[in-house]
Amino acid sequence: MDRDKNIEFLNSSKKPWDIVVIGGGASGLGTALDSANRGYKTLLIEKYDFSKGTSSRSTKLVHGGVRYLQNGDISLVIEALRERGIMRKNAPHLVKDLSFVIPSYDWWSSPFYGLGLKIYDMMAGSLGLGPSTTLNKEETLKLIPNVNQKDLRGGIIYHDGQFDDSRMAISLAQSIEDQSGKVINYMPVTNIFKKNDIIEGVELKDSLSGLKYVIRSKVVINATGVFSDKISKMDQPNSKNKIRPSQGVHIVLEKKFLKGDHAIMIPQTSDGRVLFAVP
Repeated sequence: MDRDKNIEFLNSSKKPWDIVVIGGGASGLGTALDSANRGYKTLLIEKYDFSKGTSSRSTKLVHGGVRYLQNGDISLVIEALRERGIMRKNAPHLVKDLSFVIPSYDWWSSPFYGLGLKIYDMMAGSLGLGPSTTLNKEETLKLIPNVNQKDLRGGIIYHDGQFDDSRMAISLAQSIEDQSGKVINYMPVTNIFKKNDIIEGVELKDSLSGLKYVIRSKVVINATGVFSDKISKMDQPNSKNKIRPSQGVHIVLEKKFLKGDHAIMIPQTSDGRVLFAVP
């Protein structure tokens, strides 16, 4: 990727773009790659650096959604498991297997989660990462020695994936350019312009040089995540906010805290949260 050459292309290109994607996170990069792969003249622009926001602040898991299975959202689990398998196949240098242990403190926990995870394995089919297994107390303590031992009965081990989210974002950006698309960071949208109430393009400002650019496009896609309302108001200033942000909490500790290579998954804490302890 060469930012200067891409900006030169903006100046020299006379024909309108087919698609301009605003936002260089996971959603924007994926959208732009799909567009470029289909042969559309595609430009992706990002206000800061690629995956600067939510996309580099994930739990870095490639999972099929065990908690969604508990909620009965079968179709979502099947789709997520399929995507997990494809991602691992397409980017083995970025995705690795990771085993999770669910400690059990009630008589019903092991059979309940054990059965659910066997269904989880079955849904993954040939794209599965390994079979889930019921553990006794000694086996559980061997894998996660710092777990609370009081009333511990055993546990269940299952397999999902872990990946480098920022490197994945850069790989997607490079793939967009491989498909003749263009990606430019530090290029925020300052305005949207329309003709006969139809969006025809965007105004950009280079954060590094201060220069402005007017870009014509047949389609403009807002993929700015929690900042989507700000972009939408450039089109419809009086529109109501549609995004209600939510957040998870990540606490970074020294690796020795976990005392092992296995992740811990608590399906439900006392306040109703899902808790992961991930190496």
